[in-house]
Amino acid sequence: MTDTSVLEATGLGKRYRRKWALRDCSLSVPRGRVVALVGPNGAGKTTLLHLAVGLLAATEGEVRVQGETAFLAQEKPLYSGFSVAEMLKFGRLLNPGWDDEFARRRIDELGLSLTSKVGKLSGGQRAQVALTVALAKRPELLVLDEPLANLDPLARHDVMRGLMGAVADTGMTVLLSSHVMSDLENTCDWLIVLNGGRVQVSGDIDELIAGHRVLSGPVDEAEAVARRVDVIETVGSSRQAALLARTEPVPLGPQWTDRPVNLEELVLAYLRRPDAANLPRPTLATA
Repeated sequence: MTDTSVLEATGLGKRYRRKWALRDCSLSVPRGRVVALVGPNGAGKTTLLHLAVGLLAATEGEVRVQGETAFLAQEKPLYSGFSVAEMLKFGRLLNPGWDDEFARRRIDELGLSLTSKVGKLSGGQRAQVALTVALAKRPELLVLDEPLANLDPLARHDVMRGLMGAVADTGMTVLLSSHVMSDLENTCDWLIVLNGGRVQVSGDIDELIAGHRVLSGPVDEAEAVARRVDVIETVGSSRQAALLARTEPVPLGPQWTDRPVNLEELVLAYLRRPDAANLPRPTLATA
C-alpha cells in the first residue's frame, strides 16, 4: 500500500449465494481527498463501503485501510432515548482517540443542548449529532453512506458545510456515497463510479472534466466526427447531434461547437454505457 493512499482494494468481490454484489473491484483512494462514490441502486456502493470498514468479509480479493476509520450509515444509528451528552459519553468510552473538547464545542456551535433527547431532535439535528460522534473519533478516513438522505435542503447544506469545515481543519480523507449530484459537485475532488458491481470510473474530478467535451453539430457529420474521438454518449435530433466524448479540445468544422462537461453529465453518460470505462493506467513496478 502506498503512502499516498488511505484505502486500496485489489480484485475485491462479494457474493451473496449465486449473485455478485461486487466483482473484481480494484481502486485506490488518495489521502486527503473528498471522494464521491456514485452509481445506480444495486451497483454495490454500500457493499463496497461495508467491506472497507470491516462490516463484511470479502468473498475474493482484499481491501486495506491505513489509520483509524469512522463510519456513518445512512440510518445514522443513534440511541433515541439517550441525551446528546450521553451519546458523547458513549462515544468517548468506546474510542480511545476521542476528542471530547471538539465534540462539545461542535454541539455548542450547532446550538444544540446537551440535555436534549436524541429522539426529540429534527432529522438534520440528528445527522449533525451522528456526524459529531464520527468526527470526534479523529479518523484518518471518514466513510459516509448516503449521509444526506431524507434531509431537507437547508439541513443538507448545513451538514455538508460542517463536514467540509472538519476536512479543512484536519486534512482527513472522506469517502461518501450519494444519489444527489448537486451535493457532490462543489465538495468532492475525486470520483468513483460503480456500475453493475464494477468500478467504471475513478479519478481526479478536475482531470476527468478536462478530459471530456460535448461536441455539437449537424447530425449528418456526426459519424465522421465520432471516428476522430472516443464517444461515450450520443444524443441527437433529426438535425443536430451532441456527442459527449473523451477528448481534449479538437478542431472541428465551422458548424460544430464544443464545451466542457459538468459532473452530472459525465456521470450519467458513463452510467448509460456500462461497457465504457475511464480508469487509471496500471502502475508498472520497476526493479
